[in-house]
Amino acid sequence: MAQHHGEYKVPGGKLVVVDFDSERVSAESSGGEDREIIANFKLSGDFFLEPDDALPVIVASVNGLDVRTDVTQISAAITDALPADTHLIGFSAEAVGVAVRRALTGAAQWRDYEWSILHEPALSPMMNAALDEVLVNEVGSGKRGPTLRIWEWDEAAVIIGSFQSVMNEVDEEQLAAHNAQLVRRISGGGAMYMEPASSITYALYVPEELVRGMSFADSYAFLDDWVLEALRSLGIDASYKPLNDITSPLGKIGGAAQKRIANGAVLHHVTMAYDMDAEAMTKVLRIGREKLSDKGTTSAQKRVDPLRSQTGLAREEIISHMLEVFTGRYGGTADKVTAEEYAFAERLVAEKFSTEEWIRRVS
Repeated sequence: MAQHHGEYKVPGGKLVVVDFDSERVSAESSGGEDREIIANFKLSGDFFLEPDDALPVIVASVNGLDVRTDVTQISAAITDALPADTHLIGFSAEAVGVAVRRALTGAAQWRDYEWSILHEPALSPMMNAALDEVLVNEVGSGKRGPTLRIWEWDEAAVIIGSFQSVMNEVDEEQLAAHNAQLVRRISGGGAMYMEPASSITYALYVPEELVRGMSFADSYAFLDDWVLEALRSLGIDASYKPLNDITSPLGKIGGAAQKRIANGAVLHHVTMAYDMDAEAMTKVLRIGREKLSDKGTTSAQKRVDPLRSQTGLAREEIISHMLEVFTGRYGGTADKVTAEEYAFAERLVAEKFSTEEWIRRVS
């Protein structure tokens, strides 16, 4: 009999904690093949649940489930067992399922790591994209611990997703007129127009075990929960809009993108508008009517609401506050990009990121 402990902080919600054993059941007693089940299941956390007697119902619905049961099946078992008038506040049946899967798969918690914080002088946008590839591979290979990096860049750029078409996304005449660099990143997602000091971009380089047991969609919100706390503490009514948008009632604030690396690391990065030139953005980016319609607005300029207009704070003050919230939650020590990491990134710029083959891999 093995013991398991799992935790899941619901993005924007409460902490769900599960403790249980996995117990071998013989074919004779189960009427089929040998299998392993969840036993002695306990659920706790700082969530709210009404009525009180719903807790033992949830516990009973999970006890006896096969350890191979996935999140959707665990959620369905709980939902089917609960009376219709049950209220789960700050968590959900799915959140319990995620906590169970994280316990079974050995998922790590944020505080299991010693975090490095990188906030270095401005680089070219292309170097920043190359460093993302270098650092996530360093984390995956064990040469670097989990890291949070704040981007700083020295010229305007359009950074397109790995699978986007240059022709469909970028007006290259306007790109040149705005003296902006065209960069293709290694993660998917949409195009961003970025000007120095007008955006806030950060990247997380984490081991896959931190998001183990989660769907891709759940991992996006999970990795950005700390920044929602930071924005809310600045008076912004920030929330996560699936799949990858950080938004507020006044408009979209930013978007996230991810890349899973074969060596077991995850790159997760976010760009938020600080004082964005919406007119320039709509000239340089070819934002189609279908995309705008999908976002529920007819004006691209209304889609993005800069942090400056919502807080009145300097960009540096917002970044400083974000880092305070992150280190307050998870710890972290100021660090530096090594000379070897810079050298590797420079080679990647020369051999990959600056080449027409890469930039126009989807023309």
